[in-house]
Amino acid sequence: MYRSTCRGVPGRVWVARRSLLTVAGLLLGLAAPGALAQTAPESRAASIAVQQQEKSQKLSPPVADRAEAIVSKAEAFFIESPSGFHPYFASIYHGGGLTLGAGYRRFYGDNTSWNINGLYSVKNYKLIEGGTESRDHLLQRLSFGAKLGWRDATQVAYYGLGMSTDKDDRTNFRFQQTYADGHVTLKPVRWFPIRATLAGEHWETKEGEGDYPSIETVHTPATAPGLGANPTYVHFQVSAGVDWRPAEGYARRGGLYQATLHDYRDTNGGLYSFQRLDAQIIQHIPLYRETWVLAGRARAMTTLNNNDVVPYFLLPQLGDGHTLRAFQTDRYRDKHSILYTAELRWIPSRTVDMAFFYDAGKVASQRNNLDFKGLKSDVGVGIRIHSPVVTPLRVDFAVGNEGFKMVISGGPVF
Repeated sequence: MYRSTCRGVPGRVWVARRSLLTVAGLLLGLAAPGALAQTAPESRAASIAVQQQEKSQKLSPPVADRAEAIVSKAEAFFIESPSGFHPYFASIYHGGGLTLGAGYRRFYGDNTSWNINGLYSVKNYKLIEGGTESRDHLLQRLSFGAKLGWRDATQVAYYGLGMSTDKDDRTNFRFQQTYADGHVTLKPVRWFPIRATLAGEHWETKEGEGDYPSIETVHTPATAPGLGANPTYVHFQVSAGVDWRPAEGYARRGGLYQATLHDYRDTNGGLYSFQRLDAQIIQHIPLYRETWVLAGRARAMTTLNNNDVVPYFLLPQLGDGHTLRAFQTDRYRDKHSILYTAELRWIPSRTVDMAFFYDAGKVASQRNNLDFKGLKSDVGVGIRIHSPVVTPLRVDFAVGNEGFKMVISGGPVF
């Protein structure tokens, strides 16, 4: 007889049943995680789908802030080259004050257009200009064009020659310039631009307008070379250099090393013919992932033959929103000039830069006097609204030994 370990259930039968229950339990235990693994992702996927559907019903297009809106409009104007009538922003001549303008552009081929522009300033400066441009040929290596224009600057400042003039020595003169040119830009490689221009220019000087004495009431040809002259020039210029900046209108890295030769041939006997060489070095050094940028410029302008008579209105000058920013426009003039600028720029956002800057420079009658003695200088702070390629608005506050000046301008300092 079998012994019973449970009432009414034989021992072997009970053991068999317990074994079956154990195996079944193990099978269920192995199967359960797989089932949960299938159920959990399906549940999460359904939850995510519901959340995405709810978000999609609340989506709205991003709204640009004011600075981004200004930059977008500037890019559309300066880069996209609108067709038809459009506002036109430029300077007639430095020192002209607030300027308003309009233009008309029409395309008549791929990257080829003609245009006509007009400008008028609060100081009665005027400009009308028309031309044609054809760009980005030969794999964006060749651009060329021509233009014809007339400019009237009524209150241009003249303080005399050299660095010893006083800020109260100001006189005014007026000139009217008629010009026509053809120009071409060739880039054998992207970073090596070569530019050439051949122009005809006629300059006519007149009595200055405004609140200051006219130049001829104070100066003579000894203190204002070419006083009373109305020369007509054939003006040829050619420039070459290395340019590895991302864009001319705004840069945080790269540089420009460039030289430009000007040849002014006076067609009325050659009395006022001269040649001038301009050279500049621009370098941008990014710091801390381009959040900070150290930028510098050195520029020299020199008349090649010191015996040439350069009319006073074509002499190298310092003093404006791009040179000595704390000084009055055209504050210093002479045959030779040097300029140094340093800026420490902080980029707090995509469209705004802050800058701390220092400017220093001088003019001289002799090239060997272009040294570090007697430099005029200023310091200041500025703010710039920009995009990756253009700077539509710049405001600088500068102070020097002749006082304080605020500069409002478009385009970079350099």
